[in-house]
This record gives sequence, structure tokens and C-alpha cells, in this order.
Amino acid sequence: MEANRKKDGRPRIMVFGAHPDDPDLSAGGFALRHVKLGHKVRFVSLTNGDAGHHRIGGVELAERRKRETENVEKLTGIEYQVCDISDGKLTPSLENRETVIRAIRKFEPDLVLAPRPNDYHPDHRYASRLVQDSMYMVTVPNICPLTPHLRYNPVAAYVEDNFQRPYPFSPDFVLPIDDVIEEKLDIVHCHKSQVYEWLPYNGNYEGQVPEKEGKRRDWLADVRKPRMKETAEKFRERLVEAYGKQRGEEVEYAEAFELCEYGGELSEDMEEDLFHI
Repeated sequence: MEANRKKDGRPRIMVFGAHPDDPDLSAGGFALRHVKLGHKVRFVSLTNGDAGHHRIGGVELAERRKRETENVEKLTGIEYQVCDISDGKLTPSLENRETVIRAIRKFEPDLVLAPRPNDYHPDHRYASRLVQDSMYMVTVPNICPLTPHLRYNPVAAYVEDNFQRPYPFSPDFVLPIDDVIEEKLDIVHCHKSQVYEWLPYNGNYEGQVPEKEGKRRDWLADVRKPRMKETAEKFRERLVEAYGKQRGEEVEYAEAFELCEYGGELSEDMEEDLFHI
């Protein structure tokens, strides 16, 4: 089923992640470029993130992480929805699928982004499964009948990862984010409980994190920029193919996306509006 076109012609983008900060890390640059064009973007975290820390947890951590998403909203205008499901306990249940179906229907997106179904973290895997299982069902009137169904199936795509089995990530679109790289780092910086505390602790590099607040943002850039630079280098041929030799070779930072066949048909004009911006 072909994706719908909004009356105002402006795309609506929905990015699902398992935890607060997942959408920012995987598609923050893509989202910011759309926001700058006046397009509507919503991030959705399917858990409240209440387990992602080594010193605090439960309600205290969930509330802190919700405030971090609110800071992203204030900074960018990106809407941020956080579901009240405990971190580490996300399952591909019927109840959770209906939560995703309702979220998609209410926002009426043209494009839905989500993780791929193979990942080290069960929450990431099940977030992918839930989005996949919801795509067609958003069009079925008798499923979640109190939330009006969509008359189209949104385009769906996966965000990048480095997992190799059963098959490695193979992008259909690679988007330059050089012009928004600092702004992407600013929204990642909002998730202080993660990028300066939990992730360094869990990765055994907490000793590298500067103690002074003023130096942390620079450190974050040193840690995160190489990953987005690697994406541009890895998929350089795609960039040259899409943007021409000169611009394609000049791109320093990028994000990449792989179409999901469970989503709606991607027309030529939708492809232009969604991925060639």
C-alpha cells in the first residue's frame, strides 16, 4: 500500500527507539534536517529507561531521563514520547504492539524509522519486532478500533548498526549531516545520564570523561564524531551516487537507512522529500 501524502505536502517523520537517547543517536541528524525544513518529527522511546544507570534506578532514573527528553524538545522542537514500560522488560506482546499501533495512527507519519531486528540488546530487538508487526496493522479498522485507522501504510526503514548476522546492514539511503553535526551533538549532550555516566561506566571508560562540565561537550564530540565519519567513509559510493562526485566526496559525516519491506511503497516524490534533502 502506497504511503499517503499530507495536505500541506510536508513529510512527518517518526523515529522509534527502545530507550530515551536511542532516536537521537541513530537518526538525530536526519531528524534535525527535516525540522529545519519545517517538517514534523516525533521521537518515541518504547521504555522509560529506568534501568540504564549504575547508581540510580526506578522512578528517580525514569524521571531524570524524561527530563532529558524534554530538554531535547525545548532545544529542537522535536516531539518526544516516552512509554511507561520498564527498561530491560520490553517484550513483543500484543499489548505493546497495540501501544505502537496507536502511536503511529495518532501521529500519521509518512516515514517510520526503527532498529533492525538483530542486536545485542533485547529491548532493541523487540522494539524492531513491535514496529514491524505494527506496520500493516495500522491500516486494519478492527485492530485498536477506538483509534482511527490509517488509510495508508507508512514507509518504514531501519537505522544503521554494525551487526553482521544474519546479514550486515545494507543502506538504501545515506544522508549527509555535516550542516547539523554540532546540533546533533547538542541533543545527545542532553542525555547526560547516559553519555557521561552510564555508557562510560558500562563500557569501562568512565575515567576518560572530564570532570568539568565545560569540557564534557568537547569530549563528547571527540567520541561521537568518528562514528558518523565512519558511516560516510563506509558508504562513500552511495553518497557519490546520490549527490554527485564533488559533493559526495566532500561529505564528512552521515547517517544511513535501509528500507523495510513491511512498510508502504516509496514513490519517487516521497523519496525526494524524505531522503534527498
